[in-house]
Amino acid sequence: MVSIDEVAKLAGVSTATVSRALSGRGHVSPASRERVQTAAESLGYVVSSRASSLASGRTQNVGVVVPFLDHWFFSTVLSGASSALMRADYDITLYNITADDSVRHEVFSTFLRRQRVDAVIAVSIELNDDETGQLLALGLPVVAIGGPNPRLPTLTVDDLTVARLATEHLIGLGHRDIAHIGASAEFDRDFHIPTQRRLGFEQALTDAGIPPTTAFLEPADFTVDGGFRAAKQLLGRPGPRPTAIFAASDEMAIGAILAARELGFHVPGDLSVVGIDGHELGEFFQLTTVDQFPLGQGERAAGAILAQLEGEPDAAVGGDLPFELIVRGTTARAR
Repeated sequence: MVSIDEVAKLAGVSTATVSRALSGRGHVSPASRERVQTAAESLGYVVSSRASSLASGRTQNVGVVVPFLDHWFFSTVLSGASSALMRADYDITLYNITADDSVRHEVFSTFLRRQRVDAVIAVSIELNDDETGQLLALGLPVVAIGGPNPRLPTLTVDDLTVARLATEHLIGLGHRDIAHIGASAEFDRDFHIPTQRRLGFEQALTDAGIPPTTAFLEPADFTVDGGFRAAKQLLGRPGPRPTAIFAASDEMAIGAILAARELGFHVPGDLSVVGIDGHELGEFFQLTTVDQFPLGQGERAAGAILAQLEGEPDAAVGGDLPFELIVRGTTARAR
């Protein structure tokens, strides 16, 4: 195995200069940095994470806490954060918070306190006072993504406004019989995102003089299959049929499109469909959506963490996350 001494000898610098040049910490002249990098590459030298940790007091590792791994939105946020952190030479340790309260308790009471991470990113996890206190007690940089937390730097998503925007788009096209595919109680835990989106949907209807009806509300599970089954219920039962569906996620919206096609309805001629997220398959299905830029959410959270780790006091580590209505081919004027 190649040692740091061999790199220093080949580059004609001290081992301390090699360490600073490869870690990115401390001043090194551009010429020396280039010689060190060239020498390291030619010798196949890789910085020992253990040695680097002992020298710097850091693990070069960021903990990321997520509620689900099998949902596209969360995996995309994670991908954005991971890419940004890896570019900065940081690894990630993933903590999957499940519906099991004992597992969740163990993550905050034990796992994060083992001093294996330099910082923590919490993705769409509504932290209670005890969990927030445990994170703050670590003395590490923390950034949360999701609803507000007055004690932590937070990147917030205004789910109520996002849902209003999607619904108002349908109302603006002349639709009045608008159904909503939301979520069951199982998926309404952290920040009550499904509830916020349903409230935004109902507020937009009320403001337009359209009374909300429970017959046009159908729960699902934020998956394509869940959206498919919910749309079949909405379109197949006796009584008035919706002319438009607002789904609380793009995956459920895609399921609704597939269900409508199977039942013989034309999208958007017979049924307009709009979702939320900015799913990578949205363009393929020509789905109208409110894009939340999940990849950018992860990148922004990682950037905020890195700024804190590098001691940039003026860096903005909180604020509202952007969203944008993307109109495609699944919505049209009501007949």
